[in-house]
Amino acid sequence: MIIASQRDKFSMPRDLCYLNAAYMTPQTLAMQEIGAEAVARRARPWRISEADFFSDVERLRAAFARLIGASAENVAIIPAASYGIAVAARNMKLEPGQAILVLGQQFPSNVYSWMRLAEEQGAELLVAKRRAGEDWAEAVIRTTNEAAGRVQVFALPQVHWSDGAPVDLHRIAGLVGDLGAQLVLDVTQSLGAVPFDIDGLNPDYVIAAGYKWLFCPYGISFLYLAEPHFEGVPLEENWINRMGSEDFAGPVDYEPRYLPGARRFDMGERAQFGQLPMAIEALRQIDEWGVQNIAETLAATNREIADLFAAYGFVAATGQGSPHLMGLVADQEPPADLVGGLAGAGVKLSLRGRAVRIAPHLYNDAEDLELLGRALEATLGRP
Repeated sequence: MIIASQRDKFSMPRDLCYLNAAYMTPQTLAMQEIGAEAVARRARPWRISEADFFSDVERLRAAFARLIGASAENVAIIPAASYGIAVAARNMKLEPGQAILVLGQQFPSNVYSWMRLAEEQGAELLVAKRRAGEDWAEAVIRTTNEAAGRVQVFALPQVHWSDGAPVDLHRIAGLVGDLGAQLVLDVTQSLGAVPFDIDGLNPDYVIAAGYKWLFCPYGISFLYLAEPHFEGVPLEENWINRMGSEDFAGPVDYEPRYLPGARRFDMGERAQFGQLPMAIEALRQIDEWGVQNIAETLAATNREIADLFAAYGFVAATGQGSPHLMGLVADQEPPADLVGGLAGAGVKLSLRGRAVRIAPHLYNDAEDLELLGRALEATLGRP
């Protein structure tokens, strides 16, 4: 179902066409109001009860679990995608010569921890690179086969962050199972904008930074762990993740037992009194819109945007984008300051490599596309 423009839910200037949701999404007016109330409450700590250290955390945990089709017991609240990747890497044991596989030019937060793990354990970091005519799943499968069964960790996204090229995880999941390997997914650049469900994938870890397509405040992110990893080692040891932590009178009765499920992996100071209410509202809004509906709407918007750019010789960078995110390259070298020129005309987007990265959302409407058309003409001339 196509969703009508939701611009009235945002404080979006009329002279701005914002096509940069992959960089950071704006927060809704409802989130801003909730955030202001939360900050005001934080200014009066006598209004924050001991129960408040636990209630919103559990509401947010449950909301994220619903989004990916999981149980709240499998979800930890973390500060960043890199934190979640580091949790996964800390709990990996590889043999010398075994391999970790990532995509070519994958986002660094899902690479650096694997570089360190490979160095420390004598493993190899394999980089899957696409050949002409290949999609990402084909590149992953070919690279794995060439490694003769040595790949024991697949650290992948659902779409490539730079241009939205999709990664068919269901095609790869069977190979992961056959090898007895672990599947670590960073869905930061897709979750909330395109459908995702853990059914059939059986991932070991799923990580998502919240400030992009999930509309959450910066610093609120999520980690899913499969049940076999519940007994793993967290990155940090803090008091609130231990059994009995709700008893504020007895924190020095040091408790070796953790809270159940994935809670041992929660970040310190997880209560985030100013942030969590906003994150809860963000996931509520996404649930109300419906991810499938969001994807269909953004796909329609991106088709119109692609047509506007096509008049100037721009085509999809990889031949295929995702509904919400696409990279466009010109058949001739565009002006060096194309992004800056468009910004001066009221259009905000990103350049990633040679590709102009297009990432709209539900606040974009017909007037935005008219503004984009005028900006392209002002920057590139008449097509």
